[in-house]
Amino acid sequence: MTYKVEVSPAAAKVIADLDKPVRRRVLEAVGDLGADPRPQGCVQMRGRPGWRIRVGKVRVIYEIHDAVLLVTVVDAGYRREIYG
Repeated sequence: MTYKVEVSPAAAKVIADLDKPVRRRVLEAVGDLGADPRPQGCVQMRGRPGWRIRVGKVRVIYEIHDAVLLVTVVDAGYRREIYG
């Protein structure tokens, strides 16, 4: 079962603004969500819907829609920015 991965415009802008090596790692992790939307180390969010993965100091927040095999990345950013 492969999920389709979509990135929201807001998350895409944040990812595009990251330094090149960090951006490459984040994009690789986001791409891997298609094969496994609940990888080791992912956490279901409390206080808001969605899941979170860590890629170094960057957090990627996404929603999983199992009925239609879709993963939507809704936000990304450094810890101090993403939870504020």
